[in-house]
Amino acid sequence: MADESDAEKTEPASAKRLEQAREEGDVPRSREVATFTVLMAAGAGLWVSGDSLIRQLQTVLISGLKLDQEQIFDADVLFHRIAVDVVQVLITCLPLGLAVMVVALASPMLIGGWLFSAKAFTPNFGKLNPISGISNMISTNALVELVKAIMKTIVVGFVAWLVVLKYKDAVIGLSLEPLKLGIGHTLNMLASSFMFIVGALGLIAAIDGPYQMWHYANKLKMTRQELIQESKESDGNPQIKGKIRQLQREMAKRRMMADVPTADVVVTNPTHYAVALKYADGQRGAPKVVAKGVDEVAAKIRELAKEHKVPILEAPALARALHNHAEIGDEIPERLYAAVAEVLAYVFQLRMFNKGRGKHPDKPKKLDVPPEMDPQDPAFVPKHGKPKDLNNGASA
Repeated sequence: MADESDAEKTEPASAKRLEQAREEGDVPRSREVATFTVLMAAGAGLWVSGDSLIRQLQTVLISGLKLDQEQIFDADVLFHRIAVDVVQVLITCLPLGLAVMVVALASPMLIGGWLFSAKAFTPNFGKLNPISGISNMISTNALVELVKAIMKTIVVGFVAWLVVLKYKDAVIGLSLEPLKLGIGHTLNMLASSFMFIVGALGLIAAIDGPYQMWHYANKLKMTRQELIQESKESDGNPQIKGKIRQLQREMAKRRMMADVPTADVVVTNPTHYAVALKYADGQRGAPKVVAKGVDEVAAKIRELAKEHKVPILEAPALARALHNHAEIGDEIPERLYAAVAEVLAYVFQLRMFNKGRGKHPDKPKKLDVPPEMDPQDPAFVPKHGKPKDLNNGASA
């Protein structure tokens, strides 16, 4: 199978790409969902509070149509009366207006969420380019908007036609009803018709909402090369990071080698492992590992130890245990205290002999190293994990 072209946008947008889009004011939006929620809220509000609203408005209307002689001949009194009636109308409509406003502010939370971006107010003169404007007019998005407009016309027109058929006889019968009763029936029919038509818009909103989410995600898709480049910008170039880690290891190695001459003893395997130990006499704490390594590093440690006359002791099991269970700068494990104490006792006795005091000490032959701490022992247990597979043991 042929490899997928890097030029194809097949990868979902990264978190950084989505955040950049939000900063630029680009979030998924559905005008159909917003329109439907606002109209439905207005219709529901009228349905619930319609009777009370009509009665209050009727009272204001009747009051406004009654004029006495003082209001007719005194403009100030007339303007005050009009102002009072206007305020009364506003107070009457305020609950419904507040409800619609709250829904209008909350509707963006359905798709995209609230967003304020200063970049959205920045002039973009590229939008004045007639070529890009023409391309937008014949784009896939423009075709989708055209299809939506046609669908809205068809659906709303069909529902309106059904409503007309339903209330046709009732509308004709309004002429035979008393004025007050006829007005009530008319308002009920208008409210019902409004809710039916808004419900039809809900069908369009139910389709447009998921489509806008899909379109937004598809628009922000990235190529594999873009993902790789973004990863490099965010986390750094892997080659550069690898070089930095290499330099850090080399610096740590140089610092470690500089501490070898200060060690009290170097415990070896004798060729594969080397661990340099230092004990600060008179200070609290156990001996510490100042250097360790395998193969070439172990050879370098032994070379420096010989050069600076640091005692070297062959203790394979202890060397392997120290290398596997102690890091550079750490104190030795508590379970190795006895073995290391025997080694240090030999070293101190050797120093005294070199100064002409006492006899030459015998090298320790059998050190107390727990089997489970020696990588070459069948009972070995790593610091983290299960007992070692004997078939995978490293030779020493």
